[in-house]
Amino acid sequence: MNIGDTVSAIDDAISGTIKALDGKSVVVETSDGFEMEFQRSELVVEGTSLKRMVRHQDISANISEKQEKKRPKPERKKTKGRTIPPMEVDLHIHQLTGATHLSNYDMLTIQLDTAKRQLEFAIAKRIQNVVFIHGVGAGVLKTELEYLFKKYDQVTFYNADYRKYGAGATHVYILQNVKD
Repeated sequence: MNIGDTVSAIDDAISGTIKALDGKSVVVETSDGFEMEFQRSELVVEGTSLKRMVRHQDISANISEKQEKKRPKPERKKTKGRTIPPMEVDLHIHQLTGATHLSNYDMLTIQLDTAKRQLEFAIAKRIQNVVFIHGVGAGVLKTELEYLFKKYDQVTFYNADYRKYGAGATHVYILQNVKD
């Protein structure tokens, strides 16, 4: 670059004539008559191809600069909920007691007490997934279980996997870190 050369800015639509050179800075008089100061690296002499202007050292410096800025991606960790199978609670009366001569009321009371105790245990131990196996029957136990689950704010429930449990199970998901 010499005084009197016509130059253009690389990043702007500015062109003009070099009026003064001082080390790395260049004073350019634009076609509008304004004087602007640029760094030599920001200008291209008109008629010069960009290939000639870019030096190998500049390319290497830019590449190493970009590599320093890149941050390594953090490793993803599997959460416990994806790998731990759900806790299963079988509420069939023959699983809970050996007695077969109980009234319907007594059986339902035992089953609901067991379900409540197991649900509170799961909440206390931070177990997120519990499957309550209640069987199909007339649907009385299932209805009572849904009523019980609705009492807990951090609990959502839905029908369990049909392929594994059939229509006689309810999957309970316990939300963690719920603020009271």
